[in-house]
Amino acid sequence: MNTQDIRIEDYTYILPESKIAKYPLQERGDSKLLIYNRGISENKFSNIPLLLPSNSLLLFNNTKVIQARLLFQKETGAKIEVFCLEPVQPADISMAFEAKQKSVWKCIVGNSKKWKAGELHKNIIWEDNTIQLTISRKEVLEDVQIIEFSWDNSKITFGNLLDAMGKTPIPPYLNRQPEQLDTLRYQTVYSNHKGSVAAPTAGLHFTKDILAQLEDRQIETGHITLHVGAGTFKPVKSSSIGKHDMHIEHFFADMDTLNLILKYEGNITSTGTTTVRTLESLYWLGVKLLQGDNELHIKQWDAYQLPQHYTLTEAIGKLKAYLIENNLAILESYTGILIAPGYEFKVVDRLITNFHQPNSTLLLLVAAFTKNDVWKEIYDFALHNDFRFLSYGDSSLLNKG
Repeated sequence: MNTQDIRIEDYTYILPESKIAKYPLQERGDSKLLIYNRGISENKFSNIPLLLPSNSLLLFNNTKVIQARLLFQKETGAKIEVFCLEPVQPADISMAFEAKQKSVWKCIVGNSKKWKAGELHKNIIWEDNTIQLTISRKEVLEDVQIIEFSWDNSKITFGNLLDAMGKTPIPPYLNRQPEQLDTLRYQTVYSNHKGSVAAPTAGLHFTKDILAQLEDRQIETGHITLHVGAGTFKPVKSSSIGKHDMHIEHFFADMDTLNLILKYEGNITSTGTTTVRTLESLYWLGVKLLQGDNELHIKQWDAYQLPQHYTLTEAIGKLKAYLIENNLAILESYTGILIAPGYEFKVVDRLITNFHQPNSTLLLLVAAFTKNDVWKEIYDFALHNDFRFLSYGDSSLLNKG
């Protein structure tokens, strides 16, 4: 079957509300771990250093979740929530957080009908300074609005403002307001680069002690950065995935990571689906360069339409040459890759991931990785053995089918 003809109704299951983890466990590493390796077994996540092969590579997404939810109140009492998605001016994510006095963002506005016109204001305390933040609506698009933020203190950055007044953007399916514990726990211990509005949740189970044990076991670790957008929660509403528009995400990878991929070819574990999407996109970027296409952006169906015969060494080698030729230390790109059954993985051999929503592109990725509808056996086992689902839920270690 053509991948675009896949029916999303074939990738669904009944997820009782009681199976959704509304809060994290007290200890990150105490999560249960389902292991798939031509059979299904159960373990504990804290044992992951013993379950991965020594002299292998484990890659993480070190993006950092921003305090993206901002609450305003009109004089009438109506509450307006502004959810920052991505910067518009300046468009560079790091520059946007360092912006002073003004920044423009693409946002989702909750209770937008109550905000008919004019500006909204909010006073914020930052290091004993009272700052007035003003927002104005610049443009209304189909699903989002362009919002300008301005404030009256030239020493304060937009990142400072988010830290001072923002709330953690926990997933909508938790059906609760963010709490203080989410500020710490909806963030990986190795998060480093601000930019995500959703956590790469497969990494939430790792602790500093587990990372130290990985090093003791001679399991090398490396990082990419993919800033997770709200589109990760976007359900597939079309009957076939060929009619679904995949969300676009911004990612970065450095020369050290490219070298590690080549060094450990055939023995690479990805922490989470965001890392998978980045690693597989790196291969296809190399293929595009080998084909003479310098557009460093992976579209939704590129991986199914580009030539399949290039080796990993050829593709990643070409990316390395591109960085050297252009005197770049870091590769920066975008990907809209949709990984679904029919996709042949080029980089990733093992996957650490949580249990995903029915009818989601993340479930399609797991189905593609394990092949032959094995995902149904995995999810059936998890449902009948008290595994906790979704972002704050338990984990799995899947070997490629």
